[in-house]
This record gives sequence, C-alpha cells and structure tokens, in this order.
Amino acid sequence: MPAMFGLGVPELIIILIIIVFIFGANRLPQLATGLGKSIKNFKEASRDDGSNDDKDKK
Repeated sequence: MPAMFGLGVPELIIILIIIVFIFGANRLPQLATGLGKSIKNFKEASRDDGSNDDKDKK
C-alpha cells in the first residue's frame, strides 16, 4: 500500500485515534458529511465557467 504524504499505516491509525478522541465517535459522521459537501462545492465552483462574473459586477 503506498504511503500518503509520506505517512505509513501506523501513523495514519494514530492520527485517526487522535481525531476520534478529540471529536468523539458520534460526531465523526457529521464531520465527514460537512467535509464531503465542502469538497463538492469547491469542485463545482472550480468548474464554473465564469458566467456569473457579469452578475456580480452589476
């Protein structure tokens, strides 16, 4: 399995444990949903052809 950002599996597991400890297991699905929506909105905005620029200038 290739390492992400130079991190191996043990480091990723430790980071996941820290995140669960900080936010709690009940809140992780909410965080993942929010992150997914943010990424989706960013991708949609980056694909925008700029046709809304004229509306913003008026």
